Parts: sequence; C-alpha cells; structure tokens
Amino acid sequence: MKRYSVFCAAWLLTLLPALSLAQEYPQRDSSIVFTPASPNLIQKTTYEPYRSAWGVDLLLSNSGFGAGAFYRHEFSDILAGFVQLAISDVKDDSEVDYIDPYTGTSYTPGKINRLMLFPLTVGVQYRLFKETIADNFRPYLSAGLGPSIIMVAPYATPITVNLDPQGTFTYYDQIDFFDSLKKAQMKVTLGGYVGAGAYFGTNAGTLTGVSFRYYYIPYAPGIESLENVKIKRFGGFYITLNFGSLI
Repeated sequence: MKRYSVFCAAWLLTLLPALSLAQEYPQRDSSIVFTPASPNLIQKTTYEPYRSAWGVDLLLSNSGFGAGAFYRHEFSDILAGFVQLAISDVKDDSEVDYIDPYTGTSYTPGKINRLMLFPLTVGVQYRLFKETIADNFRPYLSAGLGPSIIMVAPYATPITVNLDPQGTFTYYDQIDFFDSLKKAQMKVTLGGYVGAGAYFGTNAGTLTGVSFRYYYIPYAPGIESLENVKIKRFGGFYITLNFGSLI
C-alpha cells in the first residue's frame, strides 16, 4: 500500500507541468488564429472579373487582308460596348491581277485608283446563351455604326501618244504605291455592320475569338476603281480574328 501511494504521488508530479501549460495556453481552432500572408487575398475586390480588353483584329474579305484595333468594355455579363478601327483594301469584283513576266511586278489592266477603307465603328455586343453554355465558349451578336474614310490614290497616269496619221493612243503608266499616297484624297461617309461571333477560352488575361461581319458603307457619288466602273457600296462580308488582352 505504501508503494502504491508513492507511485501515485510520483505520477501526479509528472502531470503538474502539463496541467500548468494547458491552463496558460488553452487550445484554439487553427482556422481562427490563421492569418494569411497577403490579407488582400480575402478582399472582395480581388475576385472582380476583367471588364475591359483591347487588342488587334485580322480581317479577311474578297478584297484581301486587313487589320484593325479595338477597345471593349463589359457593362454586364451579357452586354458590352466597343470601339473599333480597321483598314482594308477595296477592289471591284471584276479586277484581275497579273504578273509581268519581264519585270516581276503585278498590274491590274484598266485600274484607275487604289482604294482603301478606314471604318471607325462604335457598337454593342450581346452575349447569347449565358446560362446554358460554358464560359469557355461565349457566342454573341454585334452591331456598330460610325464614320468611314475612303482613301483614293491614283493607280496609273494616262499617257497619250500621237500616232499621226493614225490618230492617238492612250496607255496608263503605273504609279509606285508610296508615290501615289502623296496624291491621295479622302472621302468621308457613314456606315456600319452587323455580325456574330464567339470568344474562346476562359478569362485568364487574354481574349481570343472569331467573328463574321457584314459591313454596309454606301457612297452615293461612287468612286472609280477600274476605268468607267464606279463603286458605290463599300464593305461587304468579312471574317475577323480577334486577339486581345484583358485589363
């Protein structure tokens, strides 16, 4: 009995330090005392989605290639506004380019003017099927309106040769592209487009998509591209690739 009492006393002595520590440092839930290294991580503003984007467009049409730039801002999950500026070549459907086998330069018989189109468009995009399609595929409809500049630069200079007594003969001497720009004139008109497209991937800092647009840009007086052939409606069908950065 005496030995048992000595054993119990020794056991209690060994527990005293642990009991005193438990009273001094009560147990706590680690989830309560945890402090993140960056407190901003838990702020609501950290989780705000990207609302704006800017980037470049690559355009393809019957007249050739074009390029442009855009700025886009989302007003809500389904509605966004944009500003776009593009540049593209303009040709009549009957134009045919040839290669001179002796000089290697290209020429277009009967061509009078080089035409380039600069449409500036302000418009809106409406996202489709927001609730039924995953965010990595975001189809939309779009429409825009704005001023368009048509640059008219001479393609060739008419040269008349006197062939007496047979009369005269007129031919056209092609003007170098950069020399023709010095003589360019600008025509301004109003136009717009309607289209549809889609953006791909998640909002991870970049914006990639494709769209199909139909531009309608009338110019009532008409501008000669080929001799005696005036173009009165500019624009047409375009396939556009979008590459942007979210901000």
